[in-house]
Amino acid sequence: QVKLVESGGGLVQPGGSLRLSCTTSGLIFSTYRMGWYRQAPGNQRELVAHITSGGTENYADSVKGRFTISRDNAKNTVYLQMNSLKPEDTTVYYCNSALRSYRYWGRGTQVTVSS
Repeated sequence: QVKLVESGGGLVQPGGSLRLSCTTSGLIFSTYRMGWYRQAPGNQRELVAHITSGGTENYADSVKGRFTISRDNAKNTVYLQMNSLKPEDTTVYYCNSALRSYRYWGRGTQVTVSS
């Protein structure tokens, strides 16, 4: 059974930082493209960043220069370092794994940016 479990969300002031983690089990982590998505109420889920099995990173324009995705294949974990957070970054963040037609999602972690 594949599991993706996110952690690290919370409340932070504007300009602050958070580090999200997504620990996986039940899949060959190193072969999957891993990604972070977010979805605000009433909106479609959107890509934040993803990292390929080879380590190539891709970011949404709205987070370039502020967020960094990384992976630790030995720990089956993907991270999202979020700096210079803005109120508009407030939403639920989801971890995703993808390999050909195989796609899995975590349950999400809430990030709230507010003073």
